[in-house]
Amino acid sequence: MDRGITSFGAYVPSLRLERNAIAAAHAWSFPSLQGQAKGQRAVASWDEDTVTMSVEAARGVALDGVSALSFASTTPPFADLQNATLIASALGLPATLATADFAGSLRAGTSALLNALQSNAAGNTLVVAADARHAKPGSLQEMQYGAAAVAIGVGTGNVIARLVATASRADAFIDHFRATGEKYDYFWEERWVRDEGYGKLVPAAVEAALAQAQLSPEAIRHFCLPTPLSGVAATIAKKVGIAAEAVVDSLAARCGDTGAAHGLLMLAAALERAEPSDKILAVSFGAGCDVMVFEATAAITAYRPRLSVAAALSGGRTEAHYTKLLSFHDELHLDWGMRAEGGEKIPLTQQYRARDQLAHFVAGECPSCGAVQFPQLASCVNCGGFEPLKPRPLADEIGRVTSHTADWLQYYPAPPLVFGLVQFDNGARVMMEIVDVDPAQPIDVGTPLRMVYRVKSRDNERHNHRYFWKATPMATQGA
Repeated sequence: MDRGITSFGAYVPSLRLERNAIAAAHAWSFPSLQGQAKGQRAVASWDEDTVTMSVEAARGVALDGVSALSFASTTPPFADLQNATLIASALGLPATLATADFAGSLRAGTSALLNALQSNAAGNTLVVAADARHAKPGSLQEMQYGAAAVAIGVGTGNVIARLVATASRADAFIDHFRATGEKYDYFWEERWVRDEGYGKLVPAAVEAALAQAQLSPEAIRHFCLPTPLSGVAATIAKKVGIAAEAVVDSLAARCGDTGAAHGLLMLAAALERAEPSDKILAVSFGAGCDVMVFEATAAITAYRPRLSVAAALSGGRTEAHYTKLLSFHDELHLDWGMRAEGGEKIPLTQQYRARDQLAHFVAGECPSCGAVQFPQLASCVNCGGFEPLKPRPLADEIGRVTSHTADWLQYYPAPPLVFGLVQFDNGARVMMEIVDVDPAQPIDVGTPLRMVYRVKSRDNERHNHRYFWKATPMATQGA
């Protein structure tokens, strides 16, 4: 039975920055940026990275029977610690899972998806792609870049889109690069990239894929080509004979260029609108290109993603303070005073021993009285029994605010620090950090909360992250 796409989920951070705010901040030095000041870009908060965003996107995909997980990104938090394993742990997937990281190119996402689709391995594969790229303040890339994650389930059951044909090219065409250890990309001249890169390499690969699929260009109903260059997708479509109305919206006006995730984000957006038998052509460009031709199956009619691209884009809130976002990404170093001093060394032994509780937010249920508690202790906090507690994951449980405080005195990268006692419907009560609170919609006792996987703290001396779950108001979720 042919492998294909069985499900997908998308996550876009809740923070959005209007591009005109960026242009206004740099009007004194780069007035030309005003020409790019349309729409908004999604921005990862201080406690979000490509691991946390991937976890959120993957929570919209069916995880039953997953035997492999592939993670793709050009901005992973770790260079020599497998990021895919961290994601798998947070999702509560079994330790028998096969994991792999894909990187090195903006087509890492499509490369990971191709690898999963062409694999002969038994079981289902979860492919997640995420990026939150850094850009110099005042640069064109600061106007273009965004942040997002996409998860795609690949398997043989309930396939909503099957792979018809593929074509790949490995061309040493350098449109941009970032050396190891560097923070920013270096770009070459736009006209050269457009004419010699996209204009010559992509059409050849598209024509090869169409020939393999034995399809005419007119048969393509959805054409996905992520590029920050305006008009390129329409030009390529016209050049190869694909109808203009088949060109899928780049989504850049609503979230920005999301790097390695963007090709799969556009593919997911196309799947949300596709009808049975529709042909979808997805392209990804970077030191060559990947081309995939899909055919939507009859199963797509009944499929409804739990975390759709449309919902991810429609959520969120606009951040008014441009300098806050600079601070989040270490572009602006504020003097927080003595309250910010102190080490954040993360004890790796303790982290491993409590890995289920910390990574997947697993509480314990007393077999005698049924009380649910977090963290798990040697004895029940209710009846005092010493029987082993039964695991009760809290990550997908709904909680409600019992009490809350906004602390402006303690150091916090995005003051105030909001925390409070969260009451879960299953009886658990946990003191938690509450994030993404919209000042226009303040929380109150009884506000429903969902759990999100985030960076709890950063060890800046050793460059390590401590991850944990936080609570966020249901109305302000990013996806």
